Amino acid sequence: RGATPRRLVVVAGTAAAMCVWSVSPVCAQATLSGTPELTSKWDYHLFNPTPNERMRSLSTDRPDATESPYTVDAGHFQIELSFVDYTRDRNNDEAETRTSFNVLPVLVKVGLLNNVDIQIGLDPYTSERVTNRADDTTHTLEGFGDTVVRLKVKLWGNDDGETALAVMPFVKLPTAERDLGNGNVEGGVIVPFAVALPSEFSLGLMAEFDVNRSAADERYVVDFVHTATVARAIVADLGGFVEFAGLLNLNGDEDYRAFFNCGLTYGLNDDVQLDAGVRAGLTEATDDFGVFAGVSWRF
Repeated sequence: RGATPRRLVVVAGTAAAMCVWSVSPVCAQATLSGTPELTSKWDYHLFNPTPNERMRSLSTDRPDATESPYTVDAGHFQIELSFVDYTRDRNNDEAETRTSFNVLPVLVKVGLLNNVDIQIGLDPYTSERVTNRADDTTHTLEGFGDTVVRLKVKLWGNDDGETALAVMPFVKLPTAERDLGNGNVEGGVIVPFAVALPSEFSLGLMAEFDVNRSAADERYVVDFVHTATVARAIVADLGGFVEFAGLLNLNGDEDYRAFFNCGLTYGLNDDVQLDAGVRAGLTEATDDFGVFAGVSWRF
């Protein structure tokens, strides 16, 4: 049997609660001694923010597809948005050309604890245009997109060490205008991992399991998303990255999708970062081309 929307919400919530309990030193000490001993940055929470001088370096979930395992410091906010995100795909089988614009899609992140943040993703305006090359007709859809709610829980490595790992359950809420979304609750869990490499390179890996409706909207299916990204500072505050991302439908309903992603980042200061890049499809089922540019801002 496929997963139901209610099960998605319950599973995501239960996983998040277990992760928060298992990795929090406060909870562990309270269990062993009966008296929590707050130390270091574990003192801070949403209503007792981490002092600016003790905040970790800015880490963003954009612009690549690989999510960061690092959370926003407790009591602080982070906004990550695209100025514009453009995608084009020429489908030869159906003689169609599809283009889409996403204007100001934004991810708002709030640090709840030293190792936990909550995130809300909004897509204020999407325009999708489909041109049938056989009869030269065009159909356009536009409007508000779906909403995503995510909870990132750091398992280790937020403030020290050569590696970091997190778990991030999420739920997609069907807020999109008619025909822009499938009208169903969907969700899953993301596991991002980061490791420092020699010569100032860094490697990010991500495994993600999505529970989505099938293309025919008959049942829920599972997609396995897997990514790898390598990044390095180029000069001063300018950095670059290259990435591979793939999506495998575990139910065999859809063809394998993969793309190559590369781009640049530039830190204006400790709390603001600009980015821009391009995507290129590597398989027939993937969009052919995409470009994006955006900014991340922490306060």
